[in-house]
Amino acid sequence: MIDTGRSAALALFLTAAFLLSGCGPSDVSAPSSESAELSASPEPAPDSKSRPNILLVVADDMGWTDIGSYGGEIDTPHLDALARQGVQFTDFHVSVSCSPTRSMLMSGNDNHVAGLGNMNEMLAPNQVGQPGYEGRLNDRVASLAEVLREEDYHTYMAGKWHLGKQAGTRPFDRGFEQSFSMLVGAASHWDDMLGILPMDDPALYSRNGELLDELPADFYSSRSYADFLMDSIRSNHGDGKPFLGYLAFTAVHDPVQVPEPWLSKYRGDYDEGYEALRVSRWRAAMKLGLVPQGAELAPRHPMIKPWDELSAEEQALEARGMEVYAGMLEAMDYHYGRVVAFLKDIGEYDNTIIIFLSDNGANPFYSDDYPGSDSPEFRVQFDNSLENIGHPGSNYSYGIGFSSGSGGPLDKFKMTVGEGGIRVPLLVSGPGINQGARSDAFTYVWDVLPTLLDAAGMEFPAEIQGRVVEAPRGRSMLGLLNGTQDALYGEEEFVGGEMLNGKWMRQGNFKAMMTPRPYGDGTWSLFNVVEDPGEANDLAEAMPDKLATLKAAWDDYARDVGVILAE
Repeated sequence: MIDTGRSAALALFLTAAFLLSGCGPSDVSAPSSESAELSASPEPAPDSKSRPNILLVVADDMGWTDIGSYGGEIDTPHLDALARQGVQFTDFHVSVSCSPTRSMLMSGNDNHVAGLGNMNEMLAPNQVGQPGYEGRLNDRVASLAEVLREEDYHTYMAGKWHLGKQAGTRPFDRGFEQSFSMLVGAASHWDDMLGILPMDDPALYSRNGELLDELPADFYSSRSYADFLMDSIRSNHGDGKPFLGYLAFTAVHDPVQVPEPWLSKYRGDYDEGYEALRVSRWRAAMKLGLVPQGAELAPRHPMIKPWDELSAEEQALEARGMEVYAGMLEAMDYHYGRVVAFLKDIGEYDNTIIIFLSDNGANPFYSDDYPGSDSPEFRVQFDNSLENIGHPGSNYSYGIGFSSGSGGPLDKFKMTVGEGGIRVPLLVSGPGINQGARSDAFTYVWDVLPTLLDAAGMEFPAEIQGRVVEAPRGRSMLGLLNGTQDALYGEEEFVGGEMLNGKWMRQGNFKAMMTPRPYGDGTWSLFNVVEDPGEANDLAEAMPDKLATLKAAWDDYARDVGVILAE
């Protein structure tokens, strides 16, 4: 493993709090050029009485510039077609890690209200048992599936849940009538069910609420989840009811694993290293107009070792990890494209709203950074040799250098409140939604649920299944999608968040943030993230009053949602 010079603070951080979240190879065929282009113009919007289907697609740990429409060099033709067919958002935000984001996506509420004030696996002793820190999607909120099912939608889920493992907390218990889910944060993408750290080995999977003892021998995550979702939709097709299809890919979360032809496709493409990739992505994003001309690139993070200081063996290992990551992302795009083609085949595409996002930025961890994963008893299961990366039996994560490259012009990565940790792609298309449009409006993950209910002509209920539930804090983005409004939040309004003691607060163009060690220095900074998305120019000293205003707003937010900082 490369010596990145990580400090003792990182070791303490990883021991106290670790990251989770994203099995033989499948017989999936190679991507074809004929299936790549899905950009045909949709038919006119259906009659207003016809409720739309919903296909909600989430990638795991994908960086802001990983797909082509955001400046990436990886082949993602189907997602790029989605960008052309709908609205591409450039200022959409989430939480720093998996389950907090997913709790807000499902509930339309703040993660501290929904039960994931901290990830279940990372709860500090002073947080355990406290309201908002149940470590699962709590009963204080209603899930999107619960609300839609009450309104006679079919509700299907395939992929990563990470919002509860125990009976009564699984997808089947929270409104999904058919589900095939990985319940933990991350695991092998093959059928071996190997966890990425000892406490989740073997990983837990469920089908319709029941735990599985094994996976199909031909299981590969992206293909198998797409297959299950299509089978579920097909099972009730023609009964006149609309559907919610939640396709929660575990790609591109580590371990980086993918079958051929993607395993070999990107060989040699990243030999110049992660610093070169970051500069390339920064320039591409600027050329596309996703960041302002002249926007600065923040300096290389001090925990990232300069590429030219790595040995040849270290460079080869790093580059191979990124090669497989790229292939894994293209495979995810391909299987998403199969679902879109299926919807066209059964005549449901034109009445389906499609939403695509990532749950957070790219993951900075190496595989050995997970607590306990460096123990001999655990490591003996894996072959992380250069030749075996990407194959069954490997357990490799591409690490902090290439995760920074995945963010392109944005600073930092997952587990931080830097823009590279919490700004992610959002693409939305469907009936009544503008085509080939771009929105630079600030939006937040809790806005997705209100948007979908608005598009379906539904109100959020005060009660669900006999229990009173919290109303969403998010807002409908429908006006941004149909072009009737330019902004969702006013210039004077505040939106903020917290996770792992990292704090951020947004007001208009300005963002105040505090990133604790080891990835930051624990002090507050201030940035104009519209003009300076790379957070290269700290305005804290030049604008002390603005910083004080945002810090006070964060204190108000913390009291409102019940933040309990880890001790």
